[in-house]
Amino acid sequence: MTPSPLLPDLTARAEAAAHSRTSACPCGATVTLADRPDATVVRHADTVAKAHARGVTAAGLTPRLTAATHLPGLFLPPLGPTPADLHGRLVTFWPYGIPVDPDDPDAAPWEAAATLLARLHRTPAPTPLPPMRGPVKAALAVSRLRALAATDAETTAGATAVLRAWDTLPAWARAEAPQPDTATLCHGDLHLGQLVRHPAPDGPWLLIDVDDLGVGVPAWDLGRPAAWYACGLLPPEEWSRFLTAYRAARGPAVPADGDPWPALDVPARALTVQTAARAITKAVAGGRPLDEAEQCLVDACDRMASFPPELTPGYAK
Repeated sequence: MTPSPLLPDLTARAEAAAHSRTSACPCGATVTLADRPDATVVRHADTVAKAHARGVTAAGLTPRLTAATHLPGLFLPPLGPTPADLHGRLVTFWPYGIPVDPDDPDAAPWEAAATLLARLHRTPAPTPLPPMRGPVKAALAVSRLRALAATDAETTAGATAVLRAWDTLPAWARAEAPQPDTATLCHGDLHLGQLVRHPAPDGPWLLIDVDDLGVGVPAWDLGRPAAWYACGLLPPEEWSRFLTAYRAARGPAVPADGDPWPALDVPARALTVQTAARAITKAVAGGRPLDEAEQCLVDACDRMASFPPELTPGYAK
């Protein structure tokens, strides 16, 4: 099998971009931060180069880059407004920011994430944007699981529960109809891995990853932590920190007080299904069983499928 030239060529692009920013580049090894089908990311000095997923078009990505440029204090700004082409993949360049430390959960910046989201949701879109891509990504994960289940009998039991839960969702959450909100600015794929400190090492937290940025239902951006909480994977105190900070910053996705779940239930369900679908496909690809957290997500889908969304305040029991 011929090795793909993408990674070495992306490395060369990152080095060239870093050298173009300063004549005093503190050269060292270029580090691969991610190498997945949906994104290959390398860092050289203080410059990051990202090769986006195949199928991402300049027509879809460019307005999102423009929006990030015009959202100072919310998004890490790109180093250029126009993506480059490399082996059929669009490439963008970014300053390096310090990510959240996955090995220090006590330092997780839940308040910063919630405050950034609330500010984003209250900010008018600075340029015309396509719909937020969260439901499309969830639908893609489910379609891959459906295809796998049709050919791999071992996935049938888990996949059946996930697909049944998917079928209970409204059409907009399955990307089969327009979202009911077409004006609110949304990140589209919010989790703690989408925050960095810039300038390093102790600058403010900023959002990264504009691939799914767009207009849509703002509760989707709260859906992943809500899902983790509902499935018993996020401690109640951390969920409370996140929700309290979002409300304190006047985020519009949930009421200012009272029960937030009527607004959060559908996005949380959809993101539970998406994550469970990905867990099964990754486990099958790796020839391994589901781990404990992954099995919790599949079990939650099994419970979710038993009653309609509006009757479900949580999935842990």
